[in-house]
Amino acid sequence: MAPLDTDATTRFRTARDFLQANAGDYAAARAGFAWPELDEWNWALNWFDVQAEGNPDPALWIVEENDGGEAPTEARYSFDEMRIRSDRTANWLRDHGVGPGDRILLMLANQVELWDVMLAVIKLGAVVIPATTLLAEGDLRDRIARGGIRHVIARPELTGRFATNSGDYQRISVGGAAQATTVGGAAQSTTVGGAADGWTDLAAAMDASPDFEPSHTTRADDTLLLYFTSGTTSKPKLVEHTHASYPAGHLSTMYWIGLQPGDIHLNVSSPGWAKHAWSNVFAPWIAGSCVFLYNYSRFDATAMMREMDRCGVTSLCCPPTVWRMLIQADLTQLRTPPRLAVGAGEPLNPEVIGRVRTALCVTIRDGLGQTETTVQIANTPGQPIKDGSMGRPCPGFDVALVDPATGQEVTGDGAEGEICLRLDPRPLGLMVGYHGDAERTDAAYADGFYHTGDVGSRDSEGYITYVGRTDDVFKSSDYRISPFELESVLLEHPAVAEAAVVPSPDPVRLSVPKAFIVLAGGWEPTEETARQIFEYSRTHLAGYKRVRRIQFTDLPKTISGKIRRVELRRGESANGPSVDFPGEFREEALR
Repeated sequence: MAPLDTDATTRFRTARDFLQANAGDYAAARAGFAWPELDEWNWALNWFDVQAEGNPDPALWIVEENDGGEAPTEARYSFDEMRIRSDRTANWLRDHGVGPGDRILLMLANQVELWDVMLAVIKLGAVVIPATTLLAEGDLRDRIARGGIRHVIARPELTGRFATNSGDYQRISVGGAAQATTVGGAAQSTTVGGAADGWTDLAAAMDASPDFEPSHTTRADDTLLLYFTSGTTSKPKLVEHTHASYPAGHLSTMYWIGLQPGDIHLNVSSPGWAKHAWSNVFAPWIAGSCVFLYNYSRFDATAMMREMDRCGVTSLCCPPTVWRMLIQADLTQLRTPPRLAVGAGEPLNPEVIGRVRTALCVTIRDGLGQTETTVQIANTPGQPIKDGSMGRPCPGFDVALVDPATGQEVTGDGAEGEICLRLDPRPLGLMVGYHGDAERTDAAYADGFYHTGDVGSRDSEGYITYVGRTDDVFKSSDYRISPFELESVLLEHPAVAEAAVVPSPDPVRLSVPKAFIVLAGGWEPTEETARQIFEYSRTHLAGYKRVRRIQFTDLPKTISGKIRRVELRRGESANGPSVDFPGEFREEALR
């Protein structure tokens, strides 16, 4: 089938071309940009395939670290190859019962099949629920139930996590069955021929027809993505995006990064998170850039910089944790620095920005977005940078600061308040709402604003600096952590009567989850008790969520009995990462 070059394609291309033409002119981009009007719209058919047909330029470039010091292996796929691969995958999935509106849990690593499936699912009009490979069985059970999952697509070594998760859903593995082996006394997982029992191997998709004919019309407001993200309750929120809000809304993300056709863009991010879709799918392929991946078993800054030089990476996006690791490894090893450098996930420390600028003569540009939105506020290319500031509102977003106590907008120099987006006109890069949670959605859209939950201050030139959160969610190693989710798990342990989780400063991870625990009767605040609780945390929480420090103590409370987490956070922040408190235990010391 010929790619569907429609009026919607023309409108989208016009918006894209305008932003790229004004990449260094913020004022012109803000004044002249308008979100494309989209009605019938399928990003994979109406945009990706249109630019991909007959295009030999690289779209996806995956470099794999080799153990033992051998040279890395790599695979490159052109835009046209990805068009054909995704057509084959779409035909195969449709032959296996995947239809419009079906919900698919996608649990893959940075491998070509992830992009095959993402494009195929969009073409089919199905709904994808990305999931990190770190999820434990309990996390998956919740996602399968609340997500209404009809199909699961997972790596073979992950199939065992679904053994206890019953349900009427199809199981598809990418590769053969996982087999446990022992190498040097250590247990390892290897892949053998044939899929695990009850699972179908996706490999046969490459034998399907390369000619895909859509069976339905996709509308821009049809649901495409559902993301689970941490919130202020024990259960993650379920963020709903459409075929427009992310695939087209990431025009703002493309503008922030500064991507142009032919750029080679490396984004350090794990699949399953919204940031991965931001910078490893939509923004680069909107721009006509190549998505570059460097896969490793353990992060090695020197090795990554060597591959960046070899492959000519022109654009780099890292979370601050990775930027700090690169600095520690000596950034001057990078002989050809990227033209573009951005940071996301948490506010960048001015010291980090300064050290990178000194070493590479490149300034890291910060930006603010959420799972719920594309990039709203950013330091855009060619504009004056105020270290520590997130920048100014992106084209297509009208930002207001609102007093959380009164609900009134705060104006003037030095204004501080919750960062909110005006809904008239509604920006395209904004979620529908929290799926299945009308109350939370209504709260997020109260009084004509979308409420981000982030607090910022604005100076006389319109630059906004991040201040904090209106809730207790925090970042650890660039992952969002809900204290309430961790506390709920800890309270299941018989030793724990009460628990409060806050971030504790860490020199590498920025912060780690620390639990303040009141013990149940009959338990003593000993090393053995701490060891048991740490073990429970490791087995019942995903790796990125597990508690790293425990302190047995009483909890500060308000007169009404609410735990004063703000007081606990303040104490941790004031004392820094190296202080050991009475009754405190660290996980790494007890393993």
